[in-house]
Amino acid sequence: MDERVFIAGAGPVGLVAAANLVRGGVPVTVLEAGADLSTESRASTFHPPTLDMLERLGAAGVLIAQGLIAPRFQYRTKRDGVLGRFDFGAIADLTHHPYRVQCEQSKLTRILHQQLRGTAQFELQFGAEVKDVTQDRTGVEIAIARNGKTERRSGRWLIGADGARSDVRRAAGIEFPGFTWPERFLVVSTPFDFRTVIPDLDAVSYVADPTRWHFLLQIPGLCRVMFPIRSEESDELALSSDFAQSLLAAVIPGISNYEVAHATLYKVHQRVAKTFQRGRVFLAGDAAHINNPLGGMGMNGGIHDAINLTSRLIEVWHDTKPQAELERYDRQRRAVTLEYIEQQSIQNKRNLESDGTEFGRGLKEIAADKTRTRDYLLRVSMIASLRRAQELG
Repeated sequence: MDERVFIAGAGPVGLVAAANLVRGGVPVTVLEAGADLSTESRASTFHPPTLDMLERLGAAGVLIAQGLIAPRFQYRTKRDGVLGRFDFGAIADLTHHPYRVQCEQSKLTRILHQQLRGTAQFELQFGAEVKDVTQDRTGVEIAIARNGKTERRSGRWLIGADGARSDVRRAAGIEFPGFTWPERFLVVSTPFDFRTVIPDLDAVSYVADPTRWHFLLQIPGLCRVMFPIRSEESDELALSSDFAQSLLAAVIPGISNYEVAHATLYKVHQRVAKTFQRGRVFLAGDAAHINNPLGGMGMNGGIHDAINLTSRLIEVWHDTKPQAELERYDRQRRAVTLEYIEQQSIQNKRNLESDGTEFGRGLKEIAADKTRTRDYLLRVSMIASLRRAQELG
């Protein structure tokens, strides 16, 4: 048996897990089904406590340099303009990074890989898909599909960070209950800077509308604009150039013919695994939970999973804590996923689907009260969920 931890998936969650384990003196093999690190943009918001975690791994500074710092975010309607605007400076005493960083997740994976490559305790294999796993009291045996053949390796633990369609989750027999929203989400990326034509626009702006809400999220060189796509609108229609242009034209009357860098259409789910641990197999990130992207909680929650779990694995590896310590991972992270990430992301979607009247009234009341503003920022920044996890013991 190899004295190491296996990680399925070299996305941001898998590589954060690897980086923390290596930092703690634990040998790691990451197995990635793709031929290289993914170049997909996908998640692009890093919350304050996530940046604090990445700082401890030595990755935050480089990521911030490649990203866009967003100290404020806002909610709007087309009719009323700004409903509420919030500044992370109100919680600057609780984080080294009182802002969001807008940067594609693919930048983080490359930063971490660059730091880890050549490290004796780190191994990354591409074109290696973990397809099955068996385990006993002392370790796990994994089946790896590579070039049409199957190999087997044994190690001490396995972390499934292999995404929403996780083969690790399937092999471990863990259910993934939840639901799929009837709408799909279309993300259209354009180099057009909406801040030049919309007064007081922040880099992160959510625009409520009962007919077709949208949000604007600025990253370096591009603005990502997200729209809901109704069930009766086909994938072919949604991905057509004319349809994307019609949606963008509705953002600001009088402006049309946008340059479109790329468009991505995807289904949206809310699902949480029945358990995040089965023996020596653990789930983290999208393999454990998926939610709609409003609020940017999915990838951040996955990174929080990775740090929580691997910090415990390090202690157990070095015999400073008993193996029962690992049970706290499921108890803490699954609970806060259900209580915070799922509930908050669902509420975010409902708020944007409204006409903004009641929602706006609530935002104004929060903004007028320093204590409520602080509590609100703790929740949307995900600091509150991390505190709650610690309370669960």
